[in-house]
Amino acid sequence: MKNSKTHGKRARQQIRMQRRAAKGPVTTNVTVTFHHLEPSDAIRRYAERKFAHCGKFLKRACEAHVILEVDKYRQRGEVTVKSGRLSATAEQEAKDLYSVIDLLEDTVVRQLKGHLERLEARKVRALSAGEVMSEVEEDELTRDVG
Repeated sequence: MKNSKTHGKRARQQIRMQRRAAKGPVTTNVTVTFHHLEPSDAIRRYAERKFAHCGKFLKRACEAHVILEVDKYRQRGEVTVKSGRLSATAEQEAKDLYSVIDLLEDTVVRQLKGHLERLEARKVRALSAGEVMSEVEEDELTRDVG
């Protein structure tokens, strides 16, 4: 006879959650590349701080590559966040590099949240006994009326 504490769907889920918590937080490696401008530690730190928390939306370690470039009066930015098979990319343009980084971060976070929502929607849950019984009762009532 199986022990109900160690077997079953909820028990396995709790064990998985404990293992994930024991591993610690998901790490994000952030690399910042500058094109046509002098590398600035302040901008580099700002970008690293903004994209470091992208890992909380994912189960695996991820890597973010930020490319910042300046052409005359135009500041552009690109970011690619990769984790396993998932890849989220964004491009933005603004008058200030800090605002470019903010816009990039907003776009990537929105993409990652959408990815998580699609994963949750894909999970199928079986009906409980009470739900099945209520559906049977509703079917019987509609047959009696009709």
